Amino acid sequence: MKFLVPVDGSDCSLRAVSYLVRLAKCREVVEIQVLNVREPADTWEVRRFLNAEEIARLQQGEGEVQLGAAKALLDAAGVAYDSKVLVGPVAQTIVEFAIQQGCDAIVMGTHGHGGLTELFLGSVAAKVVHLSPLPVTLIK
Repeated sequence: MKFLVPVDGSDCSLRAVSYLVRLAKCREVVEIQVLNVREPADTWEVRRFLNAEEIARLQQGEGEVQLGAAKALLDAAGVAYDSKVLVGPVAQTIVEFAIQQGCDAIVMGTHGHGGLTELFLGSVAAKVVHLSPLPVTLIK
């Protein structure tokens, strides 16, 4: 099976990675795609000080930092994975990437580092559940 795990460096997203590590140890073949999605930062205020190349480099760097702990968990467990940083509307980008990569399911934390979250379920998680034609497993 092929899983997508979106991460933002939050404890909740790292618990989703740990869940997949345990699952990978129980199954013969598991493919894991680790994804960090950055909100577009191409606003007038940002463009005033940075060009498109600098913005892209900054977003890639920030995404790699947020992927770091998840990659460390997977590396320590000896679980193979591919990782990617993308820019776009977060929930929509997660779902589109999962479909493009041929994933069987999405495993993600219920709450992340986002701003204001909903009472019981983070807004990104709620949107992914709503948009995804794939099964979504939420980890608290």
